[in-house]
Amino acid sequence: MKHSTTRQTRRGRGPAHRIGRSLAFVLPVVLVLSGTLAVTRVNWSGDPSDSVLAASETSSHASSRAAARAPHEVLRDRLLTELQEEDPGVALTHLQQAVDEHPSLAGHCASIARTLGRAAVKVYGPTRAQAYARPVCDTAFASGVLAARG
Repeated sequence: MKHSTTRQTRRGRGPAHRIGRSLAFVLPVVLVLSGTLAVTRVNWSGDPSDSVLAASETSSHASSRAAARAPHEVLRDRLLTELQEEDPGVALTHLQQAVDEHPSLAGHCASIARTLGRAAVKVYGPTRAQAYARPVCDTAFASGVLAARG
């Protein structure tokens, strides 16, 4: 009786079953590899000089690259300069004003605020940097300060 049961279950498995089993094995491997490659291409440091693109370009293209930069990158660099020359409060106020004036920057607000938080820790130390935290772009500045402490 066991022999006939085994025989019936094997008959139901056709080419679709074999293809499904192959995909079940291959698909996760492909997804993991593509995800790993994507993660290695992302500039996680937040420093534009660390990016693969910036490293491959020569200094002769620096001025043309600056002209073609995205508005949020220009804003981030300007605010980082303000943070160093004045204080994080001024930079955060100008970030909020820029987002209010140009709503298209809202998607980059948290990223810029976290970058400002990390920079503030480098310039002012963790305790003083945290004192400048305010709810610009939710709590992104504070999370940048916290990340730089660690």
